[in-house]
Parts: sequence; structure tokens; C-alpha cells
Amino acid sequence: MTLEIDVVCLFPGMLEGPLSESIPGRTRERGLAEIRLHDLREWGLGKHRSVDDAPYGGGAGMVLRPGPVAAALDALRRPDTTAILLDPGGEVFNQARAADLAGRSHLVLVCPRYEGIDERIRDLVDLELSIGDYVLTGGELPALVVIDAVTRLLPGAIDDASTVEESFSAGLLEYPQYTRPAEFRGRSVPDILVGGNHAAVRRWRHDQAVERTRARRPDLLPPE
Repeated sequence: MTLEIDVVCLFPGMLEGPLSESIPGRTRERGLAEIRLHDLREWGLGKHRSVDDAPYGGGAGMVLRPGPVAAALDALRRPDTTAILLDPGGEVFNQARAADLAGRSHLVLVCPRYEGIDERIRDLVDLELSIGDYVLTGGELPALVVIDAVTRLLPGAIDDASTVEESFSAGLLEYPQYTRPAEFRGRSVPDILVGGNHAAVRRWRHDQAVERTRARRPDLLPPE
């Protein structure tokens, strides 16, 4: 099954390059994902294709008007659509949500700009996602993050084994990785990794993952 993704934004050029490279590009070439970019101005109002206006109540900046966004959603929505608003106040995006979205059939990502989006648009989406506690100039970069995280989980995108033990897949950060040379600037590869005992390697990797998570992201571990 092909995952279809429609992205509604004001700067499609920010997305096309990255989405043509690496894993997202390969998923498109292989027919695993179909990603379409739409300029919100296609649904803009009047001869100038207006999409924003000053906020009621005053204040700096501009707000995306509800009409163009609603028209875009009306045009793109299907019965199987999951409409997603990229917003700093949304649910924090994580690996579990990425896996969930990879199992859907059609995603519509709405990318706000300026001071945000008219509040009434929130009634028209199914999910709001944030990629972290900071503010960006628009939703294009969060959309790229979501698409990259989701498309790499599609069957056939990469070797299935590559996603089994990576960070967050089991609720832990990934264990340390090493490659050649065996010694680099005075630091050697742990002996256990070159000893040939695969059971011992698995135990070591699990223990290292737990310790790394406890040191760096204790919030991911269950209360003791």
C-alpha cells in the first residue's frame, strides 16, 4: 500500500529538495509514498490570493485566515484522511506516533506561518503535532521531520532490522555503536564487541541502552 501525503504550506520550495533525497526520495521512487506539495495561495482570496490578515484584538504579525486553509482541507480530504496541524502547542511527536502514522493511508499536513493560524481551523483537523518546545518561522520544517520519521518506517523503505533496536523503538535510547578502526585517538572498541559471543553482545547492548537512557533521558524509564 502506498502512503499518500499532501502538504499545504506557503513555501513548497523548502520541502521539495529534501524530499527528493535519501530515504524520503527512495520511498517516492519505489512507490512506497506519494508526496504532493500544495501552495496555500492556490486557495487564496481575491485577485492577490490573500491568505493572511491582522489579528483581531491587535498585536504584532499576521494570522493565517481560516477560509483558504479550510478550502484546502475540503479539496484534499477523503474518508481515509488524517488531517494534521503542525503547531507548537500540539502533541509532542515521537516514535510511537510516527509508527502510527506510517500505518495510515492518507495524511494532510497543514503548515502554519507568521503568528499562527485562525483558532477555528483546529476544529477541522484530526491531530496537532509539535516537534519540540521551541518556535520556528513556519510549519515546513516540522512537516519535513514528520515525513522523514514516518516514511523510513514504511515496509521496504530500509532494512527492517535497522529500525528494531534504534533509539525509542523499545522505549530506550540506542546503545553505543562502533566501527573500524578498532582504536581511534586512544580509545578502543569494547572487547565484548569483537569476542564473537553474540548473546553477551546482546546483553551488553541492552545494559548500555538502559544506562545511556538513565543518564540522558531518565524521563523515558518507568518509575523505580
